[in-house]
Amino acid sequence: MQIKLTKFSHGGGCGCKIAPSLLRELLSKSSLFYPDLLVGNDSSDDAAVYRINDSQAIVATTDFFMPIVDDAMDFGKIAATNAISDIYAMGAKPIMALAILGMPIDKLPAQTMKDILSGGESVCALAGIPLAGGHSIDSPEPIYGLAVIGIVHPDHIKRNDQAKSGDVLILGKALGIGIFSAALKKGKLSPEAYRSMLESTTLLNTPGLELARMPQVHALTDVTGFGLLGHLLEMCRGSKLGAEIFFDQIPVFQEAEELCIEGIVPGAIERNWTSFGSEVALREGMPEWQRKMLCDPQTSGGLLVACAPDAAHDVLELFLQSGFGSARKIGCLGEGDAIVTVR
Repeated sequence: MQIKLTKFSHGGGCGCKIAPSLLRELLSKSSLFYPDLLVGNDSSDDAAVYRINDSQAIVATTDFFMPIVDDAMDFGKIAATNAISDIYAMGAKPIMALAILGMPIDKLPAQTMKDILSGGESVCALAGIPLAGGHSIDSPEPIYGLAVIGIVHPDHIKRNDQAKSGDVLILGKALGIGIFSAALKKGKLSPEAYRSMLESTTLLNTPGLELARMPQVHALTDVTGFGLLGHLLEMCRGSKLGAEIFFDQIPVFQEAEELCIEGIVPGAIERNWTSFGSEVALREGMPEWQRKMLCDPQTSGGLLVACAPDAAHDVLELFLQSGFGSARKIGCLGEGDAIVTVR
């Protein structure tokens, strides 16, 4: 009989994240200054960056969570893809990973744990990096993820707070992963939707490497547990700009839309909205399911790119040529308060 991993955890995927409002409260700014720490926790970015010389900087991140799916190998693949994506979101090349593993060893067979690790290692192989070690503990809920190290030229770092007024916003993957996960736990996710979910969450955000070399790409982040609105607001706050997005242009999984309308959604959606809803202006008469979709916690979500208008075509072509058929232009950034207006 297959072990259902999701039954062991109270949350799943990036929906496990601490609410964005509480996280901002916890991460108070340090008074210490390190001149070679190019990116720290002050900008809510995807990874830390430390300059080691004029042509090299080290990028470091860690990401782990509880199961979003029941299959052990699939869980390992999704968690590893999600962690490595933070390196790509900085415009860096991953070079090594370490595993983070916490398992209820009295409840799960050793083979299940081996399958999780094998899934993660297979994604590391796709990224061309070794899974060089790690750390494991006995924990009441299954936890898996990676600490990942990357390298980048200091001039190619893509922060999330350097967007410019007039920039176009491009999203690399469709929304709805958190809703799919909620439906899976309720036994209401179709096999076709599961395949779409797995295809999206195990697709490495490799376009970040090429985006890093495009001077007209000004800011970059990936959309994960805080939903599209939450991560776009981080970009707006850091860049001191406002954003306008158009819901009809945002890629959404069709079955996720249907499930959302039916009311099958993760609790993290309302947690997210409570944290940042006051910074969002919704169009009058906007359907409730659309608001929820914009707050849906994505796991291994798409890159969110802010680029000059005349670079938008090249950015979209890069996504399409890299297998990201859902990539779309979804809005723009402009002068004004750091709020998101949804049309």
